[in-house]
Formats: sequence, C-alpha cells, structure tokens
Amino acid sequence: MQRNIFLVGPMGAGKSTIGRQLGQLLQRPFIDSDREIEQQTGATIPLIFEMEGEAGFRTREKQVIEELCRHEGIVLATGGGAILDPDNRRALADNGFVVYLLTSVDEQLRRTARDGNRPLLQTPNPRAKLTELLQIRDPLYREVADLVIQTDARQSRKVVSQIIEHLARA
Repeated sequence: MQRNIFLVGPMGAGKSTIGRQLGQLLQRPFIDSDREIEQQTGATIPLIFEMEGEAGFRTREKQVIEELCRHEGIVLATGGGAILDPDNRRALADNGFVVYLLTSVDEQLRRTARDGNRPLLQTPNPRAKLTELLQIRDPLYREVADLVIQTDARQSRKVVSQIIEHLARA
C-alpha cells in the first residue's frame, strides 16, 4: 500500500505545481481538490463562492476531501482553506503524509497577482487579507504537517526533491 501525500498551505505556495511534479516523479495520480470540485459541480470556484458563499464552497470542499482521503497512493493538493475544518484536518492527518508548503505574504502576492480565480483576494487590500488568513491558518497547517518546507525563492523541483528525500528516509 502506498501512502498518500497531501500538500497543504496558503494560496500561491506552489501546491499544484509541486504536486503535479511529485506525482509524475513518483508515478502517482495527482489530484487538485479545487479542480475536483469544479469537475464535480461544473462550476468554477469563483462562481461557487458567488452563488453559495464561502460556507457553501467549504461544504463541497469537505465532501471532496473526505472522498479523496479514501484513495491510496495519490498526491493531493488541497485548497488553502481546507484545513479550517477539523474533520478535514483529521482526515488528512489520518490518511497520508502531510506536507505544509510555507510561503511569505510577499511571495503569495507576487505569485497570485494576475490570478482572477482567487475569490478571497477580490478585496481592496489583498496584502491585509493574506496576512489575516496566514495568522489564522498557519497554526492549523502546522497541526497536521508531517513536514514543513519553505517555498519562497525556491525552484519547485528542489522542493519536490526535498519531499522525496524526506519520504525515502521516513
């Protein structure tokens, strides 16, 4: 049985990019929970937020995380807020190896600057919003993490190599 690898962290941390590369190198299926929600609903994340609000989105996210945690041997990139739900944190911690991809607010702003698919950043002050989210979420990411990796100013392949090295030692 192959253990799942779950990537958690804020938006712009590189979860999807790193997850895709990790899946390819380890020859495992890569799944992005946000893309899975979009496929199941036929709607974009911004549209779900607009129609159902954040609470509606989080309900859908919880169902998808629960479903995906039943798989074996996957690499899963979770949405930045997936860890807000205690059931999601428990499911991730109990069903795989959790990697927290840590990144600074400056780096998040740089990486998400031209991305219109971030409903939580549709605000007059994205920096303040990202700072607030990180203050709330950082302890929760750390609570579930088996490994914490800083991704600022690092090439994704080097982060992937660090994860693989850690898994080989574990």
